[in-house]
Amino acid sequence: MEPNTSNSSLAIPISIVLGFSLIAVAIYFSAGNQSLTENTQITPPAAETAPTKIRTVDSSDNIRGNPNAPIVIVEYSDYDCPFCKRFHETMNEVMDEYGVGGKVAWVYRQFPISQLHPNAPKISEAAYCVSELAGNDAFWTFSDLIFSERGINDPTNITKLAEFAKTAGADTNAFNKCLESGQMTDKVNESYNEAVAAGIKGTPQSYIVVGNSQLPIEGAQPYSVIKQNIDQILEQLGG
Repeated sequence: MEPNTSNSSLAIPISIVLGFSLIAVAIYFSAGNQSLTENTQITPPAAETAPTKIRTVDSSDNIRGNPNAPIVIVEYSDYDCPFCKRFHETMNEVMDEYGVGGKVAWVYRQFPISQLHPNAPKISEAAYCVSELAGNDAFWTFSDLIFSERGINDPTNITKLAEFAKTAGADTNAFNKCLESGQMTDKVNESYNEAVAAGIKGTPQSYIVVGNSQLPIEGAQPYSVIKQNIDQILEQLGG
């Protein structure tokens, strides 16, 4: 299902748009209090270069929660990135509090950094296979298993991918066939190239999206930072 971001943006008051600049500053200064290693970088970030707008969320995305939620958090992530594991836990907390009531949705997009994590592209392919074979909920179950079943600095045990896929609800034979055929390779590459084209340099890189407005979240920000900004936006939206 495709969120109605275009229509919802027309109803956002000017005060909310102006308020976004203050929220963006809050995220910036919160990020400044974090270690510079709070995300995995492809190349050192250029201070004068900011990511451009990412593409609109659509039916091709894996979405957890209400796809028409007033706030959508889009994350570009790498399954073997240690900071992505930390942020995945943070986002699960966010969804436990705000997802149930339909106020926040979470979109996970693939950005495997093979230079640092050689197995990450194959894990992304596996996730797409699970999604194709067993649906969106299975994709999220599989993703949760990938992150929860490894230590913060440990790589994923790729010999367990089929086991995770089965637990998520995918047929094992169909999953193995999908993964071995490489049919999801182009889809992973497309997602990676999309992120690079948007100026994204590391993982996790996320965005709070309200209508047509996008606020970048740099690195693995803690739950307190994400919650603060969600609450500020919801207050401006009237609840």
